[in-house]
Amino acid sequence: MIGRTAHGGGAQAASGSLDGPIWRADAAALTAAIRARTISAREVVEATLERLAEVNPALNAVVLTLADEALATADALDAKQRAGTELGPLHGVPATIKINIDQRGCPTDNGIVANKGLIAEQDNPVVANLRAAGAILIGRTNAPGYSMRWHTGNALHGETRNPWRADRTCGGSSGGAAVATAAGMAPISHGNDIAGSIRYPAFCCGLFGLKPSYGRVPSYNPSFQGLSPISSQLMAVQGPLTRRVRDLRLAFAAMAKPDVLDPRTLAPAAFPPAHQPIQVALVESFDGIPYHPAVSAALSAAARALEDAGYRVEPASPPELTTAAETWPRLAMPDLLAQLEPYIEKNGDDGVRRAAGLWRHVWPQRDPAEVLVALGERLRLLRLWQVFLIRYPLILMPASTEPAFEVDADTRDAATTSAIVRSQRPMTAVSLLGLPAISAPALVSDGLPIGVQLVAAPFREDLCFDAAEAIEARLPPAFPPEPAR
Repeated sequence: MIGRTAHGGGAQAASGSLDGPIWRADAAALTAAIRARTISAREVVEATLERLAEVNPALNAVVLTLADEALATADALDAKQRAGTELGPLHGVPATIKINIDQRGCPTDNGIVANKGLIAEQDNPVVANLRAAGAILIGRTNAPGYSMRWHTGNALHGETRNPWRADRTCGGSSGGAAVATAAGMAPISHGNDIAGSIRYPAFCCGLFGLKPSYGRVPSYNPSFQGLSPISSQLMAVQGPLTRRVRDLRLAFAAMAKPDVLDPRTLAPAAFPPAHQPIQVALVESFDGIPYHPAVSAALSAAARALEDAGYRVEPASPPELTTAAETWPRLAMPDLLAQLEPYIEKNGDDGVRRAAGLWRHVWPQRDPAEVLVALGERLRLLRLWQVFLIRYPLILMPASTEPAFEVDADTRDAATTSAIVRSQRPMTAVSLLGLPAISAPALVSDGLPIGVQLVAAPFREDLCFDAAEAIEARLPPAFPPEPAR
């Protein structure tokens, strides 16, 4: 029934129910094949672990492989299926978890040497939700120290390399998650996002990355003993990175189960169908600074794809876009850096110390009164955007206005850091407001994937999914080149 491929991670269905090696199959195809008994969960995990062993040494995306646990979970799920028990929506699907989230029995080290012995005794709710859906957790993915850089690397685990071009960043802070999924180590990877930490790695690695609405996916690290900063309470979210939009839907549905440990989470009522044709606001410029030509080309290609699918696309910009981008650091950075700087100084590696120090040049310390003003400004801006989103239920804009930057450029100097921050403002503006957004690949330029960002009103992830699928159907994403071994 199952034939083994000569290259790339094991099994492939002889009957054609899976097209190609298992590691290339998406989550939806894998769980369907397992349910049809074309293949077992154990065979999927074995093939996935084989692929990980092949490519991870060159990329360093997964820093802790959970082979024994994953195989035992697969055996338990196969036994559950044989017993006729109801199966979860991600039954048998391999997934990874980022190192800054509690996963029972694993270190929540966040890339910090001093934290390597911090073993979680309990799952974060987002991890528990994935397990409950039938996902098999095969490993932990890399992040920068304290998850506080746009590039992924740290003194504890080393640097994660972009599978497209080793001289360019894989993004941060969910860079390990993005590389693991882009290179076929797992069809679903967990990440988190407060400024673009899901969307930017997805942009750099040619994936679909979802930043859910504020309040949709629960999160709480039982190992964390401090108090959450205002910015984390209002803007930090958990979400998936995948190679296919249908997997993004599956993973989000599994993750988005409210939990009493996170009082922010809720399950909104269903929305009526959107009026057709859906109006899309195409953001052609940001504060008068031109986009990189490849980013402009990606936006044009995505706009044409949406028009071909029946959307009505026209140039328009949400109100006070620059103000929204500038309000993010006014609200996010004072309390976040104030909380983290003592830890960075004591335990951080050279990279995160340098990066955070340069952030202080770009974003100087604010008076507490200014933070309170920014908090009020956030609500005013969200009100304006929600009115705008009635006329334009979707916004098509860049994720980053520049292609993936050179490795370690974020630790070079203040001028380079300022330029990187400017290029990421389309993501930080959306983060400030807690809106759902998907980073979607649109083309490859100079050996690098270039994506776009789709934004909708609060809790309208469905509109983002539909538009991303329209783009995916007309601009199919590619796998990166195979890494040198």
